[in-house]
Amino acid sequence: MTRIESIRTRVWNWTGPTVPPAGNFCTNASDSLWMKGDAMASFRFHQWLTCEVETGDGTIGIGNAALAPTVVKKAIDDWYAPLVIGEDPFDCAYIWEKMYRRTHAWGRKGVGMTAISAIDIAIWDLMGKLVGKPVFKLLGGRTKEKIPVYYSKLYAGTIESMQAEAEKAMKNGYTAYKSRFGYGPKDGMPGMRENLRRVEAVREVIGYDNDLMLECYMGWNLDYAKRMLPKLEKYEPRWLEEPVIADDVAGYAELNAMGIVPISGGEHEFSVIGCAELINRKAVSVLQYDTNRVGGITAAQKINAIAEAAQVPVIPHAGQVHNYHLTMANANCPISEYFPIFDVEVGNELFYYIFEGDPQAVDGYLQLDDGKPGLGISITDRHLKHFEIFE
Repeated sequence: MTRIESIRTRVWNWTGPTVPPAGNFCTNASDSLWMKGDAMASFRFHQWLTCEVETGDGTIGIGNAALAPTVVKKAIDDWYAPLVIGEDPFDCAYIWEKMYRRTHAWGRKGVGMTAISAIDIAIWDLMGKLVGKPVFKLLGGRTKEKIPVYYSKLYAGTIESMQAEAEKAMKNGYTAYKSRFGYGPKDGMPGMRENLRRVEAVREVIGYDNDLMLECYMGWNLDYAKRMLPKLEKYEPRWLEEPVIADDVAGYAELNAMGIVPISGGEHEFSVIGCAELINRKAVSVLQYDTNRVGGITAAQKINAIAEAAQVPVIPHAGQVHNYHLTMANANCPISEYFPIFDVEVGNELFYYIFEGDPQAVDGYLQLDDGKPGLGISITDRHLKHFEIFE
């Protein structure tokens, strides 16, 4: 019987060039505080964790995590790895419950669930490699010929720069685009007008035959969002993402019930039960769990079933190949988020510098290879000179 023999974690600290932070490029939960410097600093991911789960025959499954990598590494090394080593990887449901329940007193949210997610993703990659099948085949198979994606960048900047970026992206065949707001409650009515100017400017470029998604990244509050929604309606956004902080489920529900613009969220939820609450309270019209945070692929599939029963579409947060496998295998996942290859800025881009094999968008679509086992990625050494790696 195949057994897990070791778990190796590494923290990849990016030391290469970065795009310097620009003022008002994305609202966030820290905006309500009096701050000096870059208010987005704590939300940048310039470190990443890789988690390699190895069996006795030398087969290795790869997982990863972007939240608090040094803390997650400690949690895996000291607490979770001993729970997993010696188990059969095909007992993935049991392994998941073992990790979740044995650390429930302190690990059911945040860092603990991020650690569980990294191991679980690695186990699914491992299972695929052991049977010679891609993960999406293990999840039920292909529900789409190919995966439509939306262009996810367009951070707030000058109107000219945002329009130029949108024009460039249009040439690559995308039919959906996500833009970020740069202003929130602290900026008053002048900031509100600046937000609206940028939405209008992007619409001028992409037109109304393409979808436009708008992201607040928890940088607004309920009052501000209620004032903004009627002003945004004429621009026909497909959704307004994370308008308030993640804990304000009642606020999400109130905004969604207004019926003006569909509300999306769930990126900062950390459990199956938490996502079920968002659905049951009709807090979101689009669910966007993060597989790296919500418990990995095992938990994501449970959430997908709950969401499908409620007819709430699921569009996992971030690009990344594990999300593409989930999207391919679920009819209720209509589209994937896609971060274009770019210089390191917020940190989502690091996925391309640590791994190779991630599918690239062509004419607004992604394709997964039926013959590539597991998740289809490997850890690359092409950019080692730009990393400090901690074992």
